Amino acid sequence: MIRFEVDTEDLLHSRFALSPLFELNCLLRALAGLPGRLPPAWSDRLVPVFRRLRAETPLEAVLALHSPTQGPGFTAPPPRLGLAQTIEDDLEQVRATPLDLARSEIAAALRHRHPTSPTSPGTTDSAGRAAALLARDDVVALVAGTLETAWRGLLAPSWPQLRAICERDVLHRSGRLGQGGWEAALDDLAAQVRWRDRGIEILHTTARETVPLGGRGLLLIPSVFLWPRVAAHTAPTWPHALIYPARGIAALWENTARPEPGALAGLLGRTRARVLLALEEPAGTTQLARALGIAVGAAGDHLAVLRRAGLLDRARAGRGVLYRRTPLGDALARGAPEPEDPPALEDGRN
Repeated sequence: MIRFEVDTEDLLHSRFALSPLFELNCLLRALAGLPGRLPPAWSDRLVPVFRRLRAETPLEAVLALHSPTQGPGFTAPPPRLGLAQTIEDDLEQVRATPLDLARSEIAAALRHRHPTSPTSPGTTDSAGRAAALLARDDVVALVAGTLETAWRGLLAPSWPQLRAICERDVLHRSGRLGQGGWEAALDDLAAQVRWRDRGIEILHTTARETVPLGGRGLLLIPSVFLWPRVAAHTAPTWPHALIYPARGIAALWENTARPEPGALAGLLGRTRARVLLALEEPAGTTQLARALGIAVGAAGDHLAVLRRAGLLDRARAGRGVLYRRTPLGDALARGAPEPEDPPALEDGRN
């Protein structure tokens, strides 16, 4: 069990954040055969790109740093800018990693890897190439450049929709935080996580440690590819962070697994039907627009029409407004096809 010891100062300084690079690392692990899975449409689209990157870039060396339960912290450092964090910010942090820290984390990662890990190079030559790359003096720049190339090829086109899912989760938990404090916000974070005796505990982990937050607080980072388990940054080298599965992950599969809503689209119009179906979990206008790939103004217009028709209502959550389906909206949505349930990783980043 990992336990974060929390005091009053920690509660004041804890905050939500986003980590694009952590999502990329989770995706790479799933594609490499480590814990986690992707819906068939995603695999069909991304596996050829992944194989090409593996053959044409130093990606094999990056994959060699990951085991089923751990990965080096510097390849997905805790975000500094909270919800405003971008992939450019992430990569800047990677490139700023001191060489001695990178070498220390690389050595620890290689010691932890199982020799038959799916990410292990298939031949002695490829294993030697990976080792040689990781021993280079410019290894930090090499890793950052490889991650940037992988981001552009694999995840950049889908990031607006994935970011919207994470932002919707934060809106939900911010509302619970305002109403019932941290215990309420953490109540349904993940089956592995609980609030107990002024501490946040992560259960069913191979690690056994108690981590005092020391007044610095905790970063809480929702993830779309980390389902159903959790990950944590516990080393004093990095800000402490807890990464957990975002609510509403089914929206990730919406554009690839859900057929047209048929009769519902005929009744409401295609885009309004998509808006109604996307509100499986409450969402704000901006998050919904990103998730569906439409303009914010258009999303607001459709929400207003659906609300006037009695299919939606709205409620304030912190500084934002969330829209949710009414019982009538739920009844209409239940007649449409359901998306495939997704399935992830206990990543003991320490």
